[in-house]
Amino acid sequence: MRYVAAKSAEEASNFLLQETGVSRVLAGGTDVLVQMKSGMIEPDLIVDIKKIPGIRNITELDGFFRIGAAVSGSEVKDHENINKMLPGVVEALDLIGSTQIQGRCTMVGNLCNASPAADSVPALVAVNAKVNIIGPQGERSCNVEEIPIAPGKTSLKKGEFIVSVDIPYRPEFSSDAYLRFTPRTEMDIAVVSASVAIEMSKEGICENAKVVLGAVAPTVKIVGDASKEIVGTKLDESSLKKMSLKCVEICEPISDKRGTVEFRTEVAGVLASRAAKIAYKRAGF
Repeated sequence: MRYVAAKSAEEASNFLLQETGVSRVLAGGTDVLVQMKSGMIEPDLIVDIKKIPGIRNITELDGFFRIGAAVSGSEVKDHENINKMLPGVVEALDLIGSTQIQGRCTMVGNLCNASPAADSVPALVAVNAKVNIIGPQGERSCNVEEIPIAPGKTSLKKGEFIVSVDIPYRPEFSSDAYLRFTPRTEMDIAVVSASVAIEMSKEGICENAKVVLGAVAPTVKIVGDASKEIVGTKLDESSLKKMSLKCVEICEPISDKRGTVEFRTEVAGVLASRAAKIAYKRAGF
């Protein structure tokens, strides 16, 4: 196995492109190192991206936060303005592993691991986050939900890797929330998860909403029909019930030792409804 520390995004992309065997990108390492030690993967090449200028920075730009691919979960959680504007995203990051893991893990690593149960992915999708990608053909951007295409698989082409995540600023009277169910309260992965982001009028009427489910299908589920049920309302019990039923209808979970199809399906609707209530309260209502 070879290890290289890239000094630029272009250099990292070139290393990944030229490798004919199995290659992995190293940022936090909380997934790839565990996978190596357990024998799940045996990379021929490890490309460390932490030395790339700017890849460990959080930058506030015109209308959005840009979070470098090597920024740790703890660094995002400690950012004052992200905490204020994106509490649901922070909640999701706060549920990834232990305090020690959060000091190393990254949102991009959580995304590119492509687990259906990834905590950060539903939360990022709910707030319309995008990723910036470097590859042999140059730079491109796409929505977060376009990256995972199946459990353990992403849409990234050979030589491509994500350099940063862009999260738009949230308007006034808006907020988000993330909830998950796990058998254990700590250091577990989601059996079901839900993230809801809402934008309200100053009168308390929902003007825009996005409902996203995790761990109920091979990739995250954006439940557009559920969002429609609460737009134009004050998130009364009737509209929340309708939203919950739309979530139930779209679920495609599996049964395993951690939960049955029936359990995951029912809980998805419950969590979405609860997350919507929390986001509504955080928006000031």
